[in-house]
Amino acid sequence: MKVFHLAAVAGLLIAGPAFAQPKPASPKPAPAAPAAPAVPSVLGEWLVEDGTAQVRVVSCADGVWGIISWTKGEPGVDSKNPDPAKQTRSVLGMPILLGMKPSADKPGRFDGEVYNAEEGDNYISHISLSSPDLLRIEGCVLGGWICGGQDWTRVKTPPQKGALTDQAVCSELPR
Repeated sequence: MKVFHLAAVAGLLIAGPAFAQPKPASPKPAPAAPAAPAVPSVLGEWLVEDGTAQVRVVSCADGVWGIISWTKGEPGVDSKNPDPAKQTRSVLGMPILLGMKPSADKPGRFDGEVYNAEEGDNYISHISLSSPDLLRIEGCVLGGWICGGQDWTRVKTPPQKGALTDQAVCSELPR
């Protein structure tokens, strides 16, 4: 009898897994969707075509703005500004891309104004990416009929220590 009980217990131990309730399979997580590539943005730091200055482009509540954030030599002053009170201001921190908004009819383009400190005038302006690291800026006269432009190169170095945050840049802009 002992042999029978021993055989029965051994049989249950061996067969047990076959009669046991299967564990519910845990659902396999869906394969992760591939990360969407980051959409290139006009925001960031840009070296102007002749290499003499950098323009920091930021998004503010009322549009995209660009300020001069660096100059190759000593920063000059805005001596040609028609407002005498601004003729002694430093060009550092001076807004030159003014209230650019997404174009209604051309995706990826922003329309607004550009301030040309060399002449002290504002012009109709458009900016758009030619490639992720190349910003095309155009200034136009005669109501936008004649436009000239430059290609600015993205600067990939992080902002310098003590640089203003985007929020601080926006709070300093004229309205």
